[in-house]
Amino acid sequence: MAATAGCGKAPTIASGTHTIQSGGKNRSFILRVPDGYDRNHQYRLVFGFHWWGGTATDVATGQTVQRDVWAYYGLLRLSNNSTIFVAPQGISNGWANSGGEDVVFVDDMLRRIEDALCVDTTQRFSVGFSYGGGMSYALACARPNVFRAVAVQSSPGTLSGCSGGTQPIAYLGVHGIGDSVASGRSLRDRFVRNNGCAAATPPEPRAGSLTHTVFSYSGCRAGYPVVWAAFDGGHIAAPQDGAGGDSGSRTWVPGEVWRFFTQFQGVPPTTTPPTTPPTTPPTTPPSTPPTSEPAGACAATYQITSQWQGGFQAEVKVTAGASALTGWRVSWTFANGQAITQIWGGRNAPSGSTQNVSNETWNGNLGAGASATFGFIGSWNGTNSVPALTCARA
Repeated sequence: MAATAGCGKAPTIASGTHTIQSGGKNRSFILRVPDGYDRNHQYRLVFGFHWWGGTATDVATGQTVQRDVWAYYGLLRLSNNSTIFVAPQGISNGWANSGGEDVVFVDDMLRRIEDALCVDTTQRFSVGFSYGGGMSYALACARPNVFRAVAVQSSPGTLSGCSGGTQPIAYLGVHGIGDSVASGRSLRDRFVRNNGCAAATPPEPRAGSLTHTVFSYSGCRAGYPVVWAAFDGGHIAAPQDGAGGDSGSRTWVPGEVWRFFTQFQGVPPTTTPPTTPPTTPPTTPPSTPPTSEPAGACAATYQITSQWQGGFQAEVKVTAGASALTGWRVSWTFANGQAITQIWGGRNAPSGSTQNVSNETWNGNLGAGASATFGFIGSWNGTNSVPALTCARA
């Protein structure tokens, strides 16, 4: 688990509708905090994105399908007060994500919520139907190191964009075989490839059967499953077996989504692996990375998680000191000619052999003692010694 700044302190946000500034615009979301909220418990966090023409209220109440039963896509009733839920409101009731503004909105919501509430940062999830599925897909592409998994229901393609889209994320796709709007198969296949799964043609129900099938891809990288749930139906959010149309109380979809999300409870994601894994067995990395602990600022630890001929993968953990941080920067100098070729969870501004990695917009705010991580793929030749780090406020 990884705690947020809101852990251990009285909450400064409550259930209800909230408005924040994001990209110079007033943006709103509905928050549902569990009954009996415990400031010392790290909660799962689920975003539910509405469909085209829908609203945050529709998601939060479930009123368009079956009030309360369908709240937050039917997940609220399954959560038993174990989860914080968020229903964001899209601009003009959609998720065009122009210039990435809706992804930034998510970053800003996370910052507000996690500064006020105790969230397990390894347990963030997103679900959405139709345009909301497109937005969840956009997050899978752009924020794979922020969200543990997504559930994409009947997405009409990449209407919300796909910035990045090269790294793995746990992915559940739900698709009606008679849906003339959605293009779920091609969206799914991106993450079949990213997650290293074996190529396959999943079984799907025959037309007229009014049934559904669930297929789990084999060979996926540990912690990055892909599941395909197909049903005999059209562009609907809550299909049921044996009958057509939406049914909040009889649909099987919430159960599949909830099982998919909760399988990761207590199992934090591994650091994002390289797009092309090493072809030779890794050597044993150093077991005791050095630590820097400037008083009152932050500490950083460096660990080589795998190494192969000519390449390696490393992870750096940043931990705030006695006071909170609003930004951090970790620097070190490679002494043996190593070079970073791919990085996630941080922004690097190298100067010769010296690396200067600062936080992303979504992981810079750390409460006292809280941590964030970033990782990278590097090259080496001959010697790959572990450098000494310095960590400072940014």
